[in-house]
Amino acid sequence: MAWTIPPRLDPERSRRRLQLLAELAGARAVRQRERPQRARTERLRQLIATRRRVAG
Repeated sequence: MAWTIPPRLDPERSRRRLQLLAELAGARAVRQRERPQRARTERLRQLIATRRRVAG
């Protein structure tokens, strides 16, 4: 059985995807700067969820 390399994405599609991901990351950073309480609450929710998964 030979390994096959998956086909590469269209370069334009890859560029658009990277641009979208960068914009999402930027929007997330802006949201966290504007609302530090919300960011802290979200981190606590993630921590609690992680602990529940580990304990369960």
